[in-house]
Amino acid sequence: MFRHHRRFHVPGFRLPALVVGLCISIAGGMLCYVVAINRLDADAQETFTNTVGSVQFTLTGRIKSYADVLRSTASLFQAQPALTREQFHRYVQGLDFQKQFPGIESINFAHFVKEAERPAFEKMMQAQLAGLPGAPQRFEIKQGGSRPDYLAVTYIEPHTVWMQRLGADLQARESVLATLNRSRDTGDVATSGTPLPFSRKVITGIGMRLPVYRVDMPLDTVEQRRAAYFGSVGIGFSMERLLQGVLESQPIPNMRLVLSTVGSHDPAGPKQVVLYDSAGQKGRSDKKTDPDNELSMTVPIQFSNHAWQARFSVDKGAVRSVGDDWLPMLAMATGFFSCALLFSIYHTLASSRRRALEMAREMTQELRASEAKLKHSNETLRRLAAHAENIKESERKRIAREIHDDLGQNLLALRIEAEMLRLRTGERHPHLHERACRTLAQIDTTIKSVRQIINDLRPHVLDLGLNAAVAWQITDFRRRTGIACELFEHEGEIALSDGCATALFRILQESLTNISRHAHASSVEIHLEVQRDKIAMTISDDGVGLPATAERKPGSFGLIGIEERVKILGGTVSITSSPGTGTTVAVTVPLLEHGDMVYVPRSDAPRPSRRQEGKVGILT
Repeated sequence: MFRHHRRFHVPGFRLPALVVGLCISIAGGMLCYVVAINRLDADAQETFTNTVGSVQFTLTGRIKSYADVLRSTASLFQAQPALTREQFHRYVQGLDFQKQFPGIESINFAHFVKEAERPAFEKMMQAQLAGLPGAPQRFEIKQGGSRPDYLAVTYIEPHTVWMQRLGADLQARESVLATLNRSRDTGDVATSGTPLPFSRKVITGIGMRLPVYRVDMPLDTVEQRRAAYFGSVGIGFSMERLLQGVLESQPIPNMRLVLSTVGSHDPAGPKQVVLYDSAGQKGRSDKKTDPDNELSMTVPIQFSNHAWQARFSVDKGAVRSVGDDWLPMLAMATGFFSCALLFSIYHTLASSRRRALEMAREMTQELRASEAKLKHSNETLRRLAAHAENIKESERKRIAREIHDDLGQNLLALRIEAEMLRLRTGERHPHLHERACRTLAQIDTTIKSVRQIINDLRPHVLDLGLNAAVAWQITDFRRRTGIACELFEHEGEIALSDGCATALFRILQESLTNISRHAHASSVEIHLEVQRDKIAMTISDDGVGLPATAERKPGSFGLIGIEERVKILGGTVSITSSPGTGTTVAVTVPLLEHGDMVYVPRSDAPRPSRRQEGKVGILT
C-alpha cells in the first residue's frame, strides 16, 4: 500500500522570490540609513543649540560683569572725590584684569571742566603729574576748539600704556557729545555701540561710560543731575579677547561667531556693522561655507542700550563624533541583512507550511487505508506537537532573556542619562527640565511594561523549580482575581526537566484562567505531590461547573490543550464536573519514563503534605 507514496521535494528560492527579497532588503537598508542620518542631524542640532545657549548666557554675563566694574569705579570716585593716583592705581590692580576681566584694555576717569575753570584745572593737573614717569611736560586739555565745557581724561590705567591719553577731551566729537549728555541727564551707561580703534594696536574696541555725581546733592530731576555732575568713568575692552575666551571654553571646535549690530530696515537708517568675526579679521564675514552641511543660529545680545545679534555657525562634522560617520552605513547594512534574514525566515515558514499541507493530505490518504497507519501518524503528530511546543517555549525563554539583557540594560542606561539631564537643568533650563521629567516618567512606564512582557513570555520563577513556579502563579492569581486559593504540596522539592516543569506550569495557568473567566468560584484548591514514580497535580474549584458541551464548544481549545500537553508527557488527565458542583482537573505524569526527572526529598522534613495559605513562594 506504500507503492503510491510520493517523495517530498523541498523547493529552493525561485527567481521571483529572490527579486522580491532583494527589493525588500534594499528598501529596509535605505530606510535604516535615512533614519540614522536624521537621528544624527537631530542630535547635532540639539548639541549645537545647547552650546549656542551656553555661549549667549556666558557672553551676556561677561558684559554685565564689565558694567558692574564700571559702576564700582563710579562709586569709588563718588565716595572719594579727592582720590589720589596711587589709590586709583592700587584699586585697578586689585581688580586683576588679566585673570578676572581679560577683555578690558583700559579704565579711566574724565573730569567735567568749564571754560572758566580750565586754566586753574590745567595748572592743578600739571602739579599732580610732576615727577610721574612718562607724564607730559605740560598738561593741557586736548580739544578741537574753544567750547563752554570739556570732559578731560585725568585718570587712566594702565598708565604706562595709556599716558598719552591724559587730557583728551571726550566731548570733542559731536556724536560722542550727544551720547555723553544723554547719559549725564539719565544716569544710564553710555556705550559707543560701534567699533572704536585703539591707538596702541589694531583691535576692535568698545567703550562704556557712566556719569559720576556728587553724593551731597539731589539727583531727582535733570537739572539737579546736571548740577551734581562732575565727571564720568569709562572702560574700553577688546572684542577679540572678550569673545575668543568665550569660544575657547565651548565643547564644539571651530565654531564660527559673527557679532554685528542690528541694521535698520529703512534704507536711510543705520546699516548693519560687523563687530567681530572669529573666522578672520575684525569686521570681515566673507568666509565661504556650505549651507547644506552647516548648522547656524542667530541669537540677540543686549549691550546696554544697543541691540546686537550673534550668528553662530559650524560644520555638522565638527559636532559629530568619530564613529558617527560610519553609523549610517552600519545602519543600512544592518537593515539590509535583517530584512534579508526575515524574508528568508518567512519564505522558509511558507515553504514549511506548504510541505506540511502536502504531508497532511498524504497522511489522510494513508489513514483511510490502514488503522496501523493511523496510530503511527498520530504518534508522529504528537511528537511534532511536542517539538513545536518545545520550540515555542524555547523561543519564549530566549525572547524574554534577550529583552531582559539587551532592552532592559538599554532602558536603564537611558533612564540614567535622562535623570542626569533632569538634575542638570533644574534651575537654568526650566523648559528642558520639564521635558526631561516627562521623558523620565515615560521611561519608567516602559520599564514596567517590559517587565510585564517578560513575565508573560516566561516567568523567571520557572528557573527556580516547579514548586516555586506553582506558588508564584497561585499568589499572582489571588492578587489579580481576589479568589481564595490554597496550595497543598509535598514536603520535598520536585526537580523536573525544564520541558516537563514548563508543561505542568502551563496546565496550571490554563486551568486558573478558565476558573477566573467562567467558573464564578469563591475558592480554589491545588494539590501537588509525588506518588512513588508519578507526580500528581489536582486543581479543584467550587464554581458553577462545566456544561455538557464545553469540550465540543467551537473555538474553545483550553481543555484540549491541557489534554494534549499531558499526552505529550505520557501522562493522564481527568476532568470531572457537573453543573453547580465545581470542576476538578487531575493530572498525573510518570517520572520513570523521563530519565532527567528526579524527586529530591527534604532530609529534615516528613513526607506528609503540608498546607500553605496566604502568600506562598512569591518571587519578585
